[in-house]
Amino acid sequence: MPSAPLPLDRDNLSRPRYRGRFAPSPTGDLHAGSMVAALGSWLLARHAGGEWRVRIEDLDPPREVPGAAQRQLAMLAACRLHSDVPVTSQSARSELYAQALDRLLASGLAFECHCSRSALAAAGGVHRRCVAARRRPDPAVRLKVPDSAVVEFDDGLCGAQRQDVAIAVGDFVLRRADGFWAYQLAVVVDDAAQGITDVVRGADLLESTPRQILLQRALGVPTPRYMHLPLVTDGAGRKLSKSEGAGAVDPTRPLDALGAAWRRLGQRPFAADDTACWLAEARLRFDPARLPRDNQASTDTKCS
Repeated sequence: MPSAPLPLDRDNLSRPRYRGRFAPSPTGDLHAGSMVAALGSWLLARHAGGEWRVRIEDLDPPREVPGAAQRQLAMLAACRLHSDVPVTSQSARSELYAQALDRLLASGLAFECHCSRSALAAAGGVHRRCVAARRRPDPAVRLKVPDSAVVEFDDGLCGAQRQDVAIAVGDFVLRRADGFWAYQLAVVVDDAAQGITDVVRGADLLESTPRQILLQRALGVPTPRYMHLPLVTDGAGRKLSKSEGAGAVDPTRPLDALGAAWRRLGQRPFAADDTACWLAEARLRFDPARLPRDNQASTDTKCS
């Protein structure tokens, strides 16, 4: 049975029909792929007459780059991509994640796991039962994934998706052994608490979506619509990565960054004199039907 529903923010009582978000992690400056996700999510929210939010997903301090969050927000500001509500940071929302985890533990849908990485690796890497030789003082907490936990959903670009989470992933982590919150729990709790109706992001997160849907069901919260945009890759076909400093966009040249993202979203190029005029024209010209799908990707984008 699902655990008790999560508390929602007060402003969700009259939420708009469409509410989207852009949620970068501060592991580096925004790059071309980040701009595709930012602009794509903003355009789709505006096209639907909805709301667009920015959330900083700062859950992993060891991987964060000092000042990256501030530079990311400065880049968005230079592009005039402003959140419709104050920007939130996951590092300030630990209490909400703890409440969700407590509900899952109390209902038996989550459990403490004392397995080490080496023990899991020896068992094939997919957690289906605890193989720990001894209890740890700092256990991780995992979601108890039932056998044959098959999740199916329709992605807005990549089409019908199906994953047997038990076989592909197993019991996945909600709170890490080092005490940090896992991405899967935080993103599900935040999307529910903020009333997100539509998640638009890069295709590198497509594979993790079934886990999030399974967790939404366990917590008794709505499942948003999903759309995973094709990735921007380098000349060798590798996804650009903020943490590797790949192709950071220049905040002094916002029109160049917006224009490049616009073209990668499959839209017809146009010219404008300044950022405000460019965004106004982009809103008029944007055609969701032109978004590249996995079998229509250009040489530098792909659905994966």
